[in-house]
Amino acid sequence: MENMAEEELLPLQEAAAQVRTPAPDSARVPAPAPDSAPASAPTPASAPAPALALAQAPALSPSLASAPEEDESKRHISIQRQLGDLEKLAFVTEGDFDSANSLNSDNLDTGNKQVCPLCPKEKFRACNSHKLRRHLQNLHWKVSVEFEGYRMCICHLPCRPVKPNIIGEQIFSKMGAHYHCIICSATITRRTDMLGHVRRHVNKGETKSRYIAASTAKPCTEILKETDTDVQVCPNYSIPQKTDSYFNPKMKLNRQLIFCTLAALAKERKPLECLDAFGATGIMGLQWAKHLGNAVKVTINDLNENSVTLIQENCHLNKLKVVVDSKEKKEGDDILEEGEENLGNIKVTKMDANVLMHLRSFDFIHLDPFGTSVNYLDSAFRNIRNLGIVSVTSTDISSLYAKAQHVARRHYGCNIVRTEYYKELAARIVVAAVARAAARCNKGIEVLFAVALEHFVLVVVRVLRGPTSADETAKKIQYLIHCQWCEERIFQKDGNMVEENPYRQLPCNCHGSMPGKTAIELGPLWSSSLFNTGFLKRMLFESLHHGLDEIQTLIKTLIFESECTPQSQFSVHASSNPNKQGKRRSNEIITNLAKKQKTDVSTEHPPFYYNIHRHSIKGMNMPKLKKFLCYLSQAGFRVSRTHFDPMGVRTDAPLMQFKSILLKYSTPTYTGGQSEGNVQSASEDTVADRVEMSVNDKAEASGCRRW
Repeated sequence: MENMAEEELLPLQEAAAQVRTPAPDSARVPAPAPDSAPASAPTPASAPAPALALAQAPALSPSLASAPEEDESKRHISIQRQLGDLEKLAFVTEGDFDSANSLNSDNLDTGNKQVCPLCPKEKFRACNSHKLRRHLQNLHWKVSVEFEGYRMCICHLPCRPVKPNIIGEQIFSKMGAHYHCIICSATITRRTDMLGHVRRHVNKGETKSRYIAASTAKPCTEILKETDTDVQVCPNYSIPQKTDSYFNPKMKLNRQLIFCTLAALAKERKPLECLDAFGATGIMGLQWAKHLGNAVKVTINDLNENSVTLIQENCHLNKLKVVVDSKEKKEGDDILEEGEENLGNIKVTKMDANVLMHLRSFDFIHLDPFGTSVNYLDSAFRNIRNLGIVSVTSTDISSLYAKAQHVARRHYGCNIVRTEYYKELAARIVVAAVARAAARCNKGIEVLFAVALEHFVLVVVRVLRGPTSADETAKKIQYLIHCQWCEERIFQKDGNMVEENPYRQLPCNCHGSMPGKTAIELGPLWSSSLFNTGFLKRMLFESLHHGLDEIQTLIKTLIFESECTPQSQFSVHASSNPNKQGKRRSNEIITNLAKKQKTDVSTEHPPFYYNIHRHSIKGMNMPKLKKFLCYLSQAGFRVSRTHFDPMGVRTDAPLMQFKSILLKYSTPTYTGGQSEGNVQSASEDTVADRVEMSVNDKAEASGCRRW
């Protein structure tokens, strides 16, 4: 009986062994020629073997299954290395179609007909091998996306949930074409979107080998130091498209200006509720809490979860407690047990900036999104406390600097063109947008300072509550008339009456001497002062107190610009024109200038500036910038340098007087072999005669001509 039982079990074991062991690829591939003799029919014992093997791994490619070191569960059958692998895949699925009776009612020979492995039978029916190869090459392989030797072919299988369409009483579900990502197994419909999807994986360091390992391998980070504050950054930290936590070393001046602003505000009242609405790495909020201590209560917010985690790690790196939902994080307690000194508390939130500013009130809010900040101004002024400060950093310089005028019109509702004073124009555009947002919330603003440099535009304002302050703020938003020939400019006069001839407001006469329309209306812009001298002096004191040497030169320039006084106003008075001007006359000019500047300290600085190179006279050597500032001061005008332009001159002198003084103190250019001393000792009688002869005609022509 035992021998009979063993004889009965032996065929069953052999059949099971055949089912477990799949046939090699060469055994599954029939003869390529359709007219050749067909292979022997499969036996009943071996026929179900491919179907069972496919049922165990329906979404695996046979070419990828031969690589045991790769994670096979994350690969789809549409991801192959060669076109031949797709053809082999068609023969693998052939047995599945035979067993499921999935072919049409025509009695097709399965030895000569194959189906597409990436298309349903409703889309592509079984055909000959050469037609299938042409179909796979033209429809699937030609539009594939390549990544590290693999091709992600387009797939038409029902892998994506598609909303069905109901037509009459029948339900039709349209199968959409898509790609399967080799890294994260996501399905993307368009090829261009798939290319960008894979590129983002590569930029973030999520390649095939690192991403499959899940979170076992942590991406390498780097620790940077700025203003005695350590910050941990991710790879590609300075490229916003390649990282979640953007850190720009070029914005160091911006961070130091904001720190000095907060330090000056902390002297007025404390403690201050401060918000860094877009934390990224948290460097700005860390500097506030580390250097100002208990005078501030810092909240760092970011919507990205990776950035929030990085902010918490940077807080522990700088020995700062992290408060989440009014509870200290456990990691912070562990660090404090090691004997490290606690320097302050930081609350880290993961929330949309608009929602957070609507929910809580703050004394100081800093907005620094990537691009424009107009979408967050209404929320910032909704709950800001009285006499609080809002600082806005705008990095959309392409629109603010008139390189993308349609974007400036869309974001700021402002019409601008490229001018010689385009940086101050950008600052006044941002201030006007801030003023309108504050006025909508029944609040007014006082501009503390506005800075426009190469990479950003920074505007810092103090909030004044009340409809009266809002009305006064709204009155300071005006339009600007700009002459496109001589670049003279003036703000439109107040009043509701329609101006019959707006060109009369301009000091120049370009409209009368030039054909056509010569001026353009720019704005709306902020027409009042951009600087508060007292607050800037307190900022300078704080920069000296905290040892911020790099920012002191810029703050000093802002102070002189706010007062519209030259930094060395009496440096060359004694050496200018010793023959024509006596000592008594020089002393009188100095005395009158000192009296005038003393009385005008409280007045607003003149708007905009002139570039000395832009208005230089052809064939003449213009004087040095420092000497030219003194010449304008001697003529009785307020004058100073400006941080907007290193060769800019801020003055209340009209362009006509500006050019006549520039012409008066310029010397002719000699092309001969004369010595430099002869050039410097050119007789001033010649220059004076030239000015007397052509000060009316030539200066007017020079004001209308583009030099």
